[in-house]
Amino acid sequence: MACSVVWSPEALNDVDDIASYIARDSVFYAAAVVQKILDTSRELSDFPQIGRMVPELSDEAIRERFVYSYRLIYQIHDEEILIVAIVHGKRLLDSLGDRFEEP
Repeated sequence: MACSVVWSPEALNDVDDIASYIARDSVFYAAAVVQKILDTSRELSDFPQIGRMVPELSDEAIRERFVYSYRLIYQIHDEEILIVAIVHGKRLLDSLGDRFEEP
């Protein structure tokens, strides 16, 4: 059974910020990156375990997929996948602690 994929407001803001940043140099590439992020998030509906466990958090329910140099971080719930953040691969996750929901 497929899970529903839900985006947190913060993750949507992350995508907007990424698109704006990339669009300063290339609107085409910004659109391509956003499309790839969206496509990757849709795959999670059928295959929620496809991502690796986020090493910094050591929680089986919090996983990530890489999209170019960005980390799509999500949290698996019973019948829902919450997209928590889209961050650059070099960014530390310390500032994201308040984005995760309690089980």
